[in-house]
Amino acid sequence: MTSKRLTGYAQKMGYPFLCVHAGPKNDSWQEDSISYLSLKRSPVSFALDEDLAYDPLFQRHTGKVIRELMKFQPDVIHITGLNDVSIVGSYLAWKLQIPLVGSWHTNVHEFAATRLDSLLSFTPDGFRRKVTRLAEKNIMYGSVQYYRMPKVILAPNQELIDALHKGTKRSARLMTRGVDTDKFSPEKRTVSDGIFRLGSVGRLRAEKNVRMLVELEKNLLAAGKSDFEFLIVGEGTEREYLEKNLKYAKFTGFLAGDALSEAYANMDAFIFPSETDAFGNVAQEANASGVPAIVSDQGGPKFIVSHGETGFVAKDLNEFTSYTIRLMDDRSKLEEMKAKSRASAMSRSWDSVFESVYAAYAEAMSIAQSQKITAQREELA
Repeated sequence: MTSKRLTGYAQKMGYPFLCVHAGPKNDSWQEDSISYLSLKRSPVSFALDEDLAYDPLFQRHTGKVIRELMKFQPDVIHITGLNDVSIVGSYLAWKLQIPLVGSWHTNVHEFAATRLDSLLSFTPDGFRRKVTRLAEKNIMYGSVQYYRMPKVILAPNQELIDALHKGTKRSARLMTRGVDTDKFSPEKRTVSDGIFRLGSVGRLRAEKNVRMLVELEKNLLAAGKSDFEFLIVGEGTEREYLEKNLKYAKFTGFLAGDALSEAYANMDAFIFPSETDAFGNVAQEANASGVPAIVSDQGGPKFIVSHGETGFVAKDLNEFTSYTIRLMDDRSKLEEMKAKSRASAMSRSWDSVFESVYAAYAEAMSIAQSQKITAQREELA
C-alpha cells in the first residue's frame, strides 16, 4: 500500500520514477512520469503470506532490470524491505554505483519468531522459548547487516531508527505512514442498533496475537457485558480458531474499497493486540474513521495512539479489558475520543511523508558524492 502511495505521489508531482515489482507476468508500461517493470516469479516461489511470496530464483531477472536502469538512468535506488525484488535492487545499486536508500516496513524477526513459536507449540515451553529467542536474535542480526548497504535508512518508529542506526552506523530517518481521510471517515457509518462493535482489521496470523481477542471476550462476559460484537476483517490461518472460540463475532473476510471504509466506521473501538508491527497503519485508519484504538505497548502502534485521547496503550490482557470496558461504560468519553481520533488523523498527510522520503533520496546522493570525493583524494595522496 505504501509503495503504491509513493508512486502515486511521484506521478502527481511529475517526478520520473521507475517501479520494479513482482507481478503475474513479465511486462512493462508507462503512466505519465511513472515507468513500471513487472517480473513474474518462478514455480519454485513459496508463500510468505496470503498475498506475499518469495522467489529464490528471482535474480534471473537481473539482466532485464539492468536494461531498464540503463534507459531510466536513476539518481538513487530505493529498496522496500528484505525480499526477492530488493535483493536484485541492492546488487545493482552496488554494481552500478548508484546511491541506495532502504526502508524498513516489516519486523521480519518478530514475525518469524512468532510463527516458529506456533509451529513448536507441541514442545516444552522452555525449549520453545529458547529456540524462538535465538531465531529472533539471529534474524534481526542478519536484517541489520542487510541494511548496512543503503546510504540512508527509513524506519516507521523511533525504536527502529535507533536500533538500525546503532547496528548499521548509517543515517536513519523517520518514515511514518499517511492516511486517506476521505476514504476512511465517520461519515461512512451505516449502523445505529446499539451494539458496541469491537473491530479488528488485518491478517489473521499468529504474529498478530489475534487469539487474545478470545480471552478479551471471556473477560467481558465475566464482567457482565452484553450487547457487543467483534467485527473481524481479514483472512489467515487463525480464522478457524477465532470462529470456533468467539461467541459474538462477525467475520467479513478480506475487504477493500467502500466495504472496508464502512466496516471501520461501524466500529466503536478498535482492538489491535499485535506486538510485532513496525507501524500498524490499521490503527491510523481506525482513527481516521473516528474510532479510538486500543493497542499493545510493544512495537510501532503505540507511537500512533495518544493515550487517553485517541485510544489507549495496553501492556497486557487485563489492561485491554479495562480500557474496553471504560469505553463501553462511558459513552461521553467514547464520543470525545472519537472526535479526537478523527482530528489527529486529519493532520497526517501522505504528501508530508513522501516529502521526507525525497529528502532522504537527496541525502543519499550527497553522502555518495562526498564519499566519492574522499576516495579520489585518497588515491591522489
